[in-house]
Amino acid sequence: MNYKTNSIFIEEIVEFLNSFFDVKRFSESERGGIYLPSRHPVKRLGLALEANANLQEWIISQSLDALFIHRPWKLEVESLPSELGIISYHLPFDECLTMSFNPRLAQVLSISDLEMLGEKENRVIGMIGNIPIQKFEHLCNCVTQVFGGQEQVYPITNNDVKRVAVVGAMTDLLIREAADRDADVYITGQFRKPATGAIQETQMGVIAVGHHRSEAWGLRALAGVLRERWLNLDVVISPNILGKPDSYKVEG
Repeated sequence: MNYKTNSIFIEEIVEFLNSFFDVKRFSESERGGIYLPSRHPVKRLGLALEANANLQEWIISQSLDALFIHRPWKLEVESLPSELGIISYHLPFDECLTMSFNPRLAQVLSISDLEMLGEKENRVIGMIGNIPIQKFEHLCNCVTQVFGGQEQVYPITNNDVKRVAVVGAMTDLLIREAADRDADVYITGQFRKPATGAIQETQMGVIAVGHHRSEAWGLRALAGVLRERWLNLDVVISPNILGKPDSYKVEG
């Protein structure tokens, strides 16, 4: 028996994302979901990290029915098409699809034997695991290809890398925990100066890709997840997240 394809509505997308992000782990105020409801079917969904001067023009030019936005704080809803539905997830998105316990990213970086690392409010914020033995420079090149660049790098004295940590925060204690668990390199979003002493004492290698790049990777990953779930949903990514690989600052 053949069934007609049902229309997709914003509530259905949110129901799926609530499960995907496992929002029950978060407080009610942090869970996200529908930011602006809409009764219209969703055929074209746009993904953006935040509001900017070109957002309205992009929404209209792409004929979007709904918008996923990571940070809606500066969103001027009154300037957007009245029929547009808006979805927003902040912390659940960060902790599922950026620098965190992120099996999708682990697969891309060839990290195996995943273990949890770090905790915040009883939630895991990082992962540690093994990678094929390689030179630090090779790992840096791989990270550049994945994220489009890096902001800050601390190379390791022993150039062979076999175990890495990926964590959504950077503190003295987290660096030392990663070192105690035999990580050679610590990969994170934003470099934090208070951890410098621990880096030097443990001789930990560090690759900080930049906060925006980690979020941009997460948004691209989310687009893939949504396309896998709905064959007939057109998912469009804001061009503002895309950038070219660039150079990075290497610390001594």
